[in-house]
This record gives sequence, structure tokens and C-alpha cells, in this order.
Amino acid sequence: MARGGRGARGGRGLARVAVVVRAGAAPLWWLGVCAAAVGLAVPGLTGRRIGLYAGAALFLVTAAVVACTRRGRYKSLADKAVRAGRHDVLQDRAVSVRVWRRGHRWWLLLAFLAALASAAALPAAGGLLLAGAGAGLRLKAAWLGRLERAGDVLLWVRVDWLGKRGGRPVGPAVKGFRSTGIAAGDAAPGGARRRSAALV
Repeated sequence: MARGGRGARGGRGLARVAVVVRAGAAPLWWLGVCAAAVGLAVPGLTGRRIGLYAGAALFLVTAAVVACTRRGRYKSLADKAVRAGRHDVLQDRAVSVRVWRRGHRWWLLLAFLAALASAAALPAAGGLLLAGAGAGLRLKAAWLGRLERAGDVLLWVRVDWLGKRGGRPVGPAVKGFRSTGIAAGDAAPGGARRRSAALV
């Protein structure tokens, strides 16, 4: 499948919006859980109990903020989505996930190290914040899935509009979404892999 902006005969490479949103959920969640577990090994300045309470609050707030941020923009682009052309190339789910994770690997590493370092002050809090961001992305992808099911469409965005790191489905470069039937591609509504798909 195409990874660039232009496919065969003038078509465009398209990535699923929900897959791009969901791509960061698992690494953020697991890095956050690991950082929180490591952080609990040291008492920190405030002690483990306060760190856990603060971390729980950060988890909930971060998950809510990430899940709700820019929903209006997603909804607006979804409402105005145009039908994908016959020569547009639908990017595999595995490719979209891999592009996102490669493009953000250094940011993920820095976030993990920062979460570990924060344990010196608030044990586990930084890790739970990271995990909250991952949970928020999963919730946003689930919301997109409900939006797709309600419209009986799947939402796609041009690959060349996503940026070098492949992860800005509503960034300033994105002029609109494209849509296909609900059975197109290898990812279900919301970006999860289809049960019958063998990929990622």
C-alpha cells in the first residue's frame, strides 16, 4: 500500500483517521504503567501514597482532556467528508501504526524518561499521566468509531497531510477527510483490527 501522498493514476494515499489516533494509545499506556511501577520503588519527596493519589487525579484529568480535545474539528471534517476516489490507495492499518510510532519514538522515550525522573518528587504520578494520555487516545478512537458507525462510513485522511511523523489527522495542513464504505480497508470502525484480518 502507498505510504506517500500520491497513488496510482493520480489517486492519493489515505490513512484511517481512527487508526492514526489510536496508534499512540498502546505505547503511552504501557510506558506509563512501567514508569509508574518503577516509580513506586522509591518513596520520593512526598511519599508513595500522595504520589498515587496525585497520579490517579492526573490519569483521570489527562484521559478526559485527550479524549475530548478537538472533537468539534473531527466532527466538522467528518460531516464534510467527500467520497474517496477509485484510484485512491488505502493504507494498511499496520503501516499507519508503524509510521506513527517511528515518527514519535524519540518523544515517547523522552516522555518515559521524564515520567521516571518525576518519581523522585511524586512516585508513580508521571507514569499515570502517560497512561492517562494513552487511555484518552483509546477513548477518542472509540468515539470516532461510534461516529463512523452512525454515518455508516469509514473516515480517511490524506497521508501527505499528516506531516513527517504521520500523526496529525486534524492538523492545520488537513483540508478535509475522505470516506469509504464500512467494509473498506483492514481496520474496523474505531481503528481496531478486524477480527478476520491477519495484520497487526
